[in-house]
Amino acid sequence: MDLFSKQNKEVFTNPLNLDNPIMAQVLGICSALAVTSQLKPAIVMGLCVTIITAFSNVIISVLRNTVPNRIRIIVQLVVVAALVTVVSQVLKAFAYDVSVQLSVYIGLIITNCILMGRLEAFAMTNKPWPSLLDGIGNGLGYAVILVIVGGIREFFGRGSLMGFKIIPQSFYDAGYMDNGMMTMPAMALILLGIVIWVHRAYFVKEDKK
Repeated sequence: MDLFSKQNKEVFTNPLNLDNPIMAQVLGICSALAVTSQLKPAIVMGLCVTIITAFSNVIISVLRNTVPNRIRIIVQLVVVAALVTVVSQVLKAFAYDVSVQLSVYIGLIITNCILMGRLEAFAMTNKPWPSLLDGIGNGLGYAVILVIVGGIREFFGRGSLMGFKIIPQSFYDAGYMDNGMMTMPAMALILLGIVIWVHRAYFVKEDKK
């Protein structure tokens, strides 16, 4: 079996662009709106979802032939909940300030539509290696959008990136002001809509009837 066959490469790369879970399927936008007021929590949230999606895909793929169909959703939830608990504890141990910023949204990863969607649509019918690639691809596709929105909101809303001041003090002395609207959840929705519009306008070629 070719681990890096064309099919496996597409499984990994398509969620980064054409089949992006946020831009193409509008999944997982609740947390995308909630944690993107600053870049750092957006990056951490993206990495957490990537890790959980990848490992849950692999575990469910390994178990797929042993799990009765009528209880498969329960098994999927148990696997995701266990991984979310592990990631939450690791985050509290090594990045407590970020875990406080992300608050309940780490725990709510269990309800993320992207995770359950990939488990049902891909991991239940594919082998572990493609499932791992699918999980990483979809997690990174989700993370990229969070980073874009989080970076724009923090730069224009606070004049900083990752907590470091980017806009020089001379700009503020000349009358420049941070845009307070950027720190509000409504702007996350507007920016997300703009990102989706740009993606569909310039990167998605729909078949003309």
